[in-house]
Amino acid sequence: MYRKDSWIAGALLALMFALMFFSAKGDAAIMDELAHIPAGYSYITQKDMRLNPEHPPLMKDLAGISLLMLHPNFPTNVKPWTEDINGQWDMGRIFLYDAGNNPDQILLWARLPMMLLALLFGWMLFAWARKRYGPKVGLLSLFFFALSPTFVAHSRYVTTDLAAAFAFFIGIMTFIDFIENPTRGNIIKAGIAFGIAQLFKFSLFLLVPIYGVMALLWILIAHKDHLARMGFGERLEHRIKYGAILIGKIILIGLIGIAIIWVVYEYHVWNYPKDRQLHDATEILSSFGKRWLVDLDLWLIAHDATRALGQYMLGLLMVIQRAAGGNTTYFLGELSNTGWWYYFPIAYLLKETLALHLLTLVALIVAIAAWLRSRSFKGITWTREHIGETVMLFFIAFYWTYSMRSPLNIGVRHVLPTFPFIYLLVSRMLISWIERVPDPNPATESRWLHNIYRLHIESIPKYLVIIVLMFWGGFQTVMAYPNYLSYYNELVGSKRGYLYIVDSNYDWGQDLKRLAAITHANNIDHIALEYFGGGSPQYYIGSAFEPWWAGKGKPQGYFAISATLQQGALGKSSIWYHQEARDIWREKNTTGATISDASLELVIDNSVFNKDALRSLYDDLLGLGKPHIEDADVIRLLDAKTYHWLRTYQPIARAGESIFIYDIQ
Repeated sequence: MYRKDSWIAGALLALMFALMFFSAKGDAAIMDELAHIPAGYSYITQKDMRLNPEHPPLMKDLAGISLLMLHPNFPTNVKPWTEDINGQWDMGRIFLYDAGNNPDQILLWARLPMMLLALLFGWMLFAWARKRYGPKVGLLSLFFFALSPTFVAHSRYVTTDLAAAFAFFIGIMTFIDFIENPTRGNIIKAGIAFGIAQLFKFSLFLLVPIYGVMALLWILIAHKDHLARMGFGERLEHRIKYGAILIGKIILIGLIGIAIIWVVYEYHVWNYPKDRQLHDATEILSSFGKRWLVDLDLWLIAHDATRALGQYMLGLLMVIQRAAGGNTTYFLGELSNTGWWYYFPIAYLLKETLALHLLTLVALIVAIAAWLRSRSFKGITWTREHIGETVMLFFIAFYWTYSMRSPLNIGVRHVLPTFPFIYLLVSRMLISWIERVPDPNPATESRWLHNIYRLHIESIPKYLVIIVLMFWGGFQTVMAYPNYLSYYNELVGSKRGYLYIVDSNYDWGQDLKRLAAITHANNIDHIALEYFGGGSPQYYIGSAFEPWWAGKGKPQGYFAISATLQQGALGKSSIWYHQEARDIWREKNTTGATISDASLELVIDNSVFNKDALRSLYDDLLGLGKPHIEDADVIRLLDAKTYHWLRTYQPIARAGESIFIYDIQ
């Protein structure tokens, strides 16, 4: 039986790999790959982690190892490496496009380990679900995983999103096994999984409070039936002793994890000069609020024995600093850097298949009905007997609550770690719905006939519902090829998805090669382009490309723009940005500062207006010669400096889904 299930699982994973591999070949470098790929190669070849310290190294190491056989040129005599502090973006452009390397070859080989990790992830999900809940639950969970447009999209790129989902899964899976059976072997497995998880993404630090809550819950419920026969004092003493032993083992798990982190980071700072490492960390954390944490990190870096841990802590503090600041994002026609609590629920609703949502609804109805029918339901007993489901439900609730409170709203990928557990829980309920337990000892002929009905007839329409919805969802994923990043389900459609959410949900720069193909096929000798992504327009389009931005006004002839930048400029942000412009202008009038002075730096780093455009805007404000600038003046000039004039044009074509092409007359 298992052999048959394994062959089916292998076929699903083979289909997933084909969708990932062949669609990735046509995608240009997305934004984050510009930083991750050269960083990973530098870690492996230079043993120096000066690039991209805000992410742990393991995922980038996998990409870097895969590039060793290509022997690409990695120049170490350029300013982004020798002088800049974390010059990851400029180093990425040099490594991919200016150092004589083949960027498409580098991209494909660097992405291949991510795809293989996705296959390993899928197999582990299948195997663990099969072990605990049976082969049907395992296969259904794997089906949702392998044909998830979100997983297919993000498993093709050198980013931390697939890695984070994988790391949370192995961290929670091994901890559940440990809680149920805290043997030496399970302690070691959980410790190794915890250490590996911390090396994939810093958000995995959340495993610490998750483990704490899981352990406390288990201490309270583990021996409930046995303790019921004891007095209060005996129960308290037992729980204290049992809790102390369990917590001691959890501390050992943490120590194993820390040792793994230490060893791996030691390799990554081996050739990183300590003085340079200390200087970089000091500059990077100069604006970090909690100075005692900064002082501790700098102390760790200053000592040879602990500077590996100091480098890990640096990345963790950088993530905390960035998450607190948010990111300017377009969402449902608006632009903000403070986030929306409903961002992730809506993104999840639109980005996963509608068939999955309908099956989830069926599973919820089944679960509620079962709970209502169970008159003898006891929360503690159920929790103890279903600790796996309890932990999964807690993790989903905890992680979604944490994410919804964060102002960092730049993609559904940030809640990707919860998806496998959602798939597993939905599969568990659906299989329990169609598989009814027969009466083991039918006493009468009618009971015997009822058994036959329940086993062979009653489940037929249920099977049909599940199979039809599975086929529909799988078909939609296959038909989305190759535009998985810009996939939106039938509620809005991929063609209109950019009107709802952009950035890594729709446009990450992946369609640049498709734009180049259009320009070459149509013999276009000039095209102005404002591009959002990690590709190089100059490399792919050549001399026909002219860089453009809003401050340059209105181009003539062919004009292309990435959906993220277009929606950022056209979103309902005018009040917010107009206020920003007025505030800076008034500050200038008060201080007498000039256009090049520090007041210009008050503009947020993630503003849709680049500094050249803002400088041009304020030059125009100064040119008005008015002692007091009216709101109407600011609005008129801002409209001229953004893409408001695009509202009167319709694109004549698209490159993929995410780059719009106009003919401006």
